[in-house]
Amino acid sequence: MALEVGTPAPDFALPDQNGETVRLSDFRGESNVVLVFYPFAFSGICTGELCEIRDNISVFADEDVQVIGVSCDPKWSLKAFAEAEKYDFPLLSDFWPHGAVAQQYGVFNDQIGFSIRGSFLVDTEGTLRWQVVNGPGEARPLSAYQEALAALKA
Repeated sequence: MALEVGTPAPDFALPDQNGETVRLSDFRGESNVVLVFYPFAFSGICTGELCEIRDNISVFADEDVQVIGVSCDPKWSLKAFAEAEKYDFPLLSDFWPHGAVAQQYGVFNDQIGFSIRGSFLVDTEGTLRWQVVNGPGEARPLSAYQEALAALKA
């Protein structure tokens, strides 16, 4: 089930890599949010995508956008992943109930048990402003995020 741009983004509460609960609604009125769903910590394409975001975090920070990664990995794996790759943005664990938030966003592959690659830009009012969904082996380019952020300002 795909979400429609212009509709409210589903709220959620998930633990981050440090065990702290993060709610999408916590950012309402404060900053825009890019949710980056990815299949697995430490996998090649996922690591490459998140490292590209890490290395270009100013693209997001300059537009007052909080980046949040989401996967079905347990928080302990996400903690090791964040430390190994020096990610300064939250990585949320959609481990249990398994993939529940990914299901809300229409990016859970229930035959294999992980989220596919979906990115969602949520504005400060909690409205979905942009999305891109790719298959497991299809990386999302940084340019897609840059185009979405430019459109957010327009």
